[in-house]
Amino acid sequence: MAGKSRPPRADAARNRDKLVAAAAAVFGERGLDAPLDEIARRAGVSIGTLYNHFPARQDLFDAIFPARLAALDDIVERSLADPDPWNGFVVYVEGLFALQAQDRGLNDVLARRFPLAPELEAACHRGFDHLVRIMARAKESGDLRPDFEPPDIVPLMWAMSQVIRESADAAPSAWRRCLGFFLDGLRAEAARPLPAPSLTAEQVARFLE
Repeated sequence: MAGKSRPPRADAARNRDKLVAAAAAVFGERGLDAPLDEIARRAGVSIGTLYNHFPARQDLFDAIFPARLAALDDIVERSLADPDPWNGFVVYVEGLFALQAQDRGLNDVLARRFPLAPELEAACHRGFDHLVRIMARAKESGDLRPDFEPPDIVPLMWAMSQVIRESADAAPSAWRRCLGFFLDGLRAEAARPLPAPSLTAEQVARFLE
């Protein structure tokens, strides 16, 4: 029928699948700035074939990381199912950073080291919305300090992402100790007056861009 798009040839579909698998492995090992030539080499195709399927690096991000972030859905379910709202908050935060520690590419995604493609951007926003709900529950129970606002998660993610990035080879569990100190400071009984306000909505928007 005129105007009807043809399905991709079998060899083209296979090449795309190989590229996605290779990119997931290479980005996971080396981060989002890994050479595209290495991805093409591991997939067993030419760099031209890579660009035919993924004209921009961000197109590869969109093919890989939304599915990786879907793992957060299970973490959210466990968090909200926990009868202790503080434990639920800890489950989410620890689960999020554990995902980042397992995948350098995902760690870079959540630290915004590269501009994100639209589908991946939407997945990140969904994750942030889940966190807002989980934080509200822990505040209502009186466990999470009341002045910890959703924008405050942004500097926490910057800090933890850098700890994960710098310690991954020498001390892959070091981030857990660091996070433990942060979490103790977020308990309501530990709250003291803070020297600066939370990020503004404009500052958060600039970060999310």
